[in-house]
Amino acid sequence: IRHPTPIDFQAPKARHRPGMGNHSNNHTCLTDDSFKYNLYGAVYSVVFILGLITNCASLFVFCCRMKMRSETTIFMTNLAVSDLLFVFTLPFKIFYNFNRHWPFGDTLCKISGTAFLTNIYGSMLFLTCISVNRFLAIVYPFRSRTIRTRRNSAIVCAGVWILVLSGGILASLFSTTNVSSTSTTCFEGFSKIVWKTYLSKITIFIEVVGFIIPLLINLTCSSLVLRTLRKPATLSQIGTNKEKVLKMIIVHVAIFVVCFVPYNSILFLYALVRSQAIANCSLERFARTMYPITLCIATMNCCFDPFIYYFTSESFQKSFNIHPQIQMDSISKTETPLTMKTALPAIQEEVNDQAITNGGDPTAESHF
Repeated sequence: IRHPTPIDFQAPKARHRPGMGNHSNNHTCLTDDSFKYNLYGAVYSVVFILGLITNCASLFVFCCRMKMRSETTIFMTNLAVSDLLFVFTLPFKIFYNFNRHWPFGDTLCKISGTAFLTNIYGSMLFLTCISVNRFLAIVYPFRSRTIRTRRNSAIVCAGVWILVLSGGILASLFSTTNVSSTSTTCFEGFSKIVWKTYLSKITIFIEVVGFIIPLLINLTCSSLVLRTLRKPATLSQIGTNKEKVLKMIIVHVAIFVVCFVPYNSILFLYALVRSQAIANCSLERFARTMYPITLCIATMNCCFDPFIYYFTSESFQKSFNIHPQIQMDSISKTETPLTMKTALPAIQEEVNDQAITNGGDPTAESHF
């Protein structure tokens, strides 16, 4: 008597329909995302021109025009450096996307990919540092005096660089170029095995450390600062500068949310469908379509970051001599009295920096 084999109990295979999930190893979805090449080429060209001009100008202001460097200025300088490192790699990406061929070798492909990851997640972490520094200066102005020092800011920046460079290098340890008979690709066309065993894990780690945690910290710090500003005692001390702080928070959160939330949300879904943790053709088409769009939005943070510098640093505004007469009138009427009030001295960072340069009291707690 022949015992039935397991195959005898298998039901007939269902006919595959487009859009239905299929968890077998042979799961494939026909998707066309070739539009991304022209999109990348056009967006990278704009980001290269604008990012190069704005960030070079910003570094010039930070390094040559500002006499005093506060904690926030240190964070913003490192943010501008991170943007420029990415901008310098864009000509290679522009050539690659318009020609759909990478002739520059595997090493330069690794450097290009590392610079991208360093910029995206370095920007989020440096923006988080600025947000935390603002939170400490406004909510705990006296208790945080020993923490908010230029030395500690430099140490934090070094830690951020080590973290983002380690993540970028780790993500590019394997061969990042794929050679075919017609062309060579850079950082794309990886097999499902690579996604399952390596890239998906790296993506999840980067998402948690570089995106989710900084996002929660930024939202928490901003909400606590806003709650502090609503207190009557705070309003009496901050005077007309309340609007300035609100602009700082709005611009800061807007850039973070607009540039980084869509990209990282889609990236998480993209990693799941590429590693076949989720096998659904509709979701895969959606992820492959939205990923290039959100990535382009994320890369435009290089052009938006100077708005952070402008709204956060008054010395940055003064360096361009924008409405000098109006600024001098504003300083003489509002800023001098406010520097004598110490409940929220952090708002007057740039004014007191100038006062210290001119022989003022260096012990005033005003370095925001």
